[in-house]
Amino acid sequence: MLFFSFVDLWIANEPSLQQSLPISSSPEASQEQLEPIDSIIEIKPFVLEGSVESFDPESRAKELVKNIPRNWCGTFKSFEKDLNIDVTLRFFEVSATGQMVSMQGEMMLGDVKTLVSGNLNAKSDQFELIPLAEKLLPGLEPGGSFIGLQGVKVFGWNSSNLDNAGGQLNLREKCADEISEAPVVRSIW
Repeated sequence: MLFFSFVDLWIANEPSLQQSLPISSSPEASQEQLEPIDSIIEIKPFVLEGSVESFDPESRAKELVKNIPRNWCGTFKSFEKDLNIDVTLRFFEVSATGQMVSMQGEMMLGDVKTLVSGNLNAKSDQFELIPLAEKLLPGLEPGGSFIGLQGVKVFGWNSSNLDNAGGQLNLREKCADEISEAPVVRSIW
């Protein structure tokens, strides 16, 4: 009886009620009475609907090298300490290797300056930014890195110490000195 419960998995394109199964389950049933399973299986052609992925991450990486802004500004907020620091980031070398964009530059975390190295995946927008200084701010120790899943916008601090809760780095393309050029909205009253 156990054999018959698995038979419906072997027969393609037939509902279990319409399958022709041998009625006799006695060991005395002759082999001539049983229909071979190979004659029951019918393989029907199928068509995959949808489009094939036409996204080319290597060409996007080359496009990012040309168009990605080189200067970024923002803030870093620590999760455990009451720390809110202004951050500026400047890339001076950007290159593409396959679907990866490699970036070298410098970062100012408050008044601490450090060289940084980063890698951006042009297909998934995952970005890792590694500060290279031997001494950083409290809560940012050497060996950690900023990990972002939205390109060069929002990062989380991935600490090298398990007891560090980390923090969040938010960057924008427009820096504070460019904000003053925005039009002023005045109220009617």
